[in-house]
Amino acid sequence: MRWSYPEQFSTFASHYASDRRQPMSTFLAKKTGILGGGQLGKMLAQAAADWHLPIYALDASRDYPAGLCATGMVVGSYQRREDVLAFGRQMDVLTIEIEHVHTGALRELQAMGKVVHPNPVALELIKDKGAQKEFFQKEGLPTAPYQLFPSAQAIAQAVQQGRLSLPFVQKTRTAGYDGKGVQVVRTSSDVSHLLQGPSVVEPLCDIDKELAVLVARNARGECAVYDPVEMVFHPQANLVELLVCPARLPNDLAQQAQQLARRTIEAFDICGLLAVEMFLLRNGTLWLNEVAPRPHNSGHHTIEAAATSQFQQHLRAIHNLALGPTALRKPAAMVNLLGAADSQPGRAHWQGVDRALQLSEVYVHNYGKAFSRPFRKMGHATVLAPTVGQAIERARQVQQWIRIEGVQ
Repeated sequence: MRWSYPEQFSTFASHYASDRRQPMSTFLAKKTGILGGGQLGKMLAQAAADWHLPIYALDASRDYPAGLCATGMVVGSYQRREDVLAFGRQMDVLTIEIEHVHTGALRELQAMGKVVHPNPVALELIKDKGAQKEFFQKEGLPTAPYQLFPSAQAIAQAVQQGRLSLPFVQKTRTAGYDGKGVQVVRTSSDVSHLLQGPSVVEPLCDIDKELAVLVARNARGECAVYDPVEMVFHPQANLVELLVCPARLPNDLAQQAQQLARRTIEAFDICGLLAVEMFLLRNGTLWLNEVAPRPHNSGHHTIEAAATSQFQQHLRAIHNLALGPTALRKPAAMVNLLGAADSQPGRAHWQGVDRALQLSEVYVHNYGKAFSRPFRKMGHATVLAPTVGQAIERARQVQQWIRIEGVQ
C-alpha cells in the first residue's frame, strides 16, 4: 500500500494546532476515512469540504474520482486486510462507498476504538444477498419469497426436476454491483446461461414500480427519512437510467414506504445512510428488494433538490451530529450518464454538455473517470422543474444530448 500524500498525516494536527487565528473544534479534527475512491467518495469529499473536514480515501489508484477532492488519496485495496488496517489506524472515523470491503479488518479497527459506520456486523449481512434476505425474514420485514442455491448447476437441476418454475430472477449472493450479478431467466434456453456461484432466486413478480427510500440514523437513534423516489431501469444494462422524485404514489403508500425504511435501518442498527430499495406490486403491497448502507445512486438528486444532500447527511450521521432536514425543494428527475452503447472502450470524450446546460435548472456532474466503456456510469444530471412531468421531459432531453464515447 502506498500513501500519495504521506506528509499530511504527520502534519495535520500540528498545522491546525499552530494556527492561533482560529481554535480547532473537536469535530473538525476528526480524520474521516472512506473505503473506496469512486464517485461516491468524490461527492462525500465535496460535502466534507464545506466544513473543512479532513477526508481520506483508500482505493487502487490516486487517479480515481475521489483523488481530485479528498484531503489525501491512499493507494491500496479495501479488500486486503493489511491495507485496511494500515489505513484505518490513521483515521478517527471510517465509512464505505462500496460494500465489498474487508469486514474482518473493520472489526479489528472497531475493537481498537475506531468509529466504524456502518457497523461491520450489519455490513457482513448486507454484502451477502442471501444473508440479507434471511435477515429480512427473521425481522419480519416484507420481501419476495426466495430460494438459496449453492451453484448454477443446482438451479438448473431444480428447474429440470420441476422444483423451480420459470420465469425467475437470479441474483448472485456477492459481488453484484451496477447491474452486474442479476438476470431474469425466462425460458429453458436461458437456463444454460445462468450466472455462476451461490445465488438467490426469486419469482418474477408483478411489479408496478421500483422505489427507493433513503434514511439516515445517528448514534443517538435519531432518524431522517427522504421522500420516496421512483426508479426506471435501463433495459440492457439493468441499472437505473432515470430517477423521479417525488415518486408518483398516493400519500398513504409514500408514508408506508418511509416507515418501512425506518424499520429497516433500526433493525440493522446502522448509523449513516441506508438506501432501501423496494418493489411496489400491482396489488399495492410493498416488498423490500435490497439495501445499501452508504450514499447511493438513488439519492444523487438530493444535492440540488433536497434541503440536505445525502452526502452531508451521511457525514452528519457517522459523526453523530444533528441530522438535516430532508424536505424536497422542487420536483426532480435524474438521469445517469452512461458510456455510449455503440462506442468502443477508450478515453472518455463528452459531447453535448453545453447544449444541455442551456436548459433551466440542469445540473451536470462529471465523475472524472478517464476511460469510458459501454454502459459505464460516467456521471449524472439532475433537473429541477415545477412539476415531475416537466422534470422528466427535460431530463430525457439531457440524456439524448449528452453523449460519452471512448476514443483511442
